Amino acid sequence: MGEAERGDAAPRVWISYWCAAGHETRPSFADDAGTQAPENWDCPRCGLPAGQDRANPPAAPKNEPYKTHLAYVKERRSDAEGAELLEEALTALRQRRGR
Repeated sequence: MGEAERGDAAPRVWISYWCAAGHETRPSFADDAGTQAPENWDCPRCGLPAGQDRANPPAAPKNEPYKTHLAYVKERRSDAEGAELLEEALTALRQRRGR
């Protein structure tokens, strides 16, 4: 099918985005008055966020290491509080068992 059968293509605008690794990405967007291009775009080469300012690309997101449930508990409680809670639980368990 040619352009005559499909109609005219919408006017496009190409915007450059740069990631922290220096890659340039140029996606195209419709050139409508009401349409705004996003501030950030994911780089298809490395996956880092890319911005429109070549000199100041967005920083790479920080990856938090996986934490276990115990690690989160230790962040909220001190060793003394943990020992106290353990003693309370053991006391309640011993009472239920009849000791």
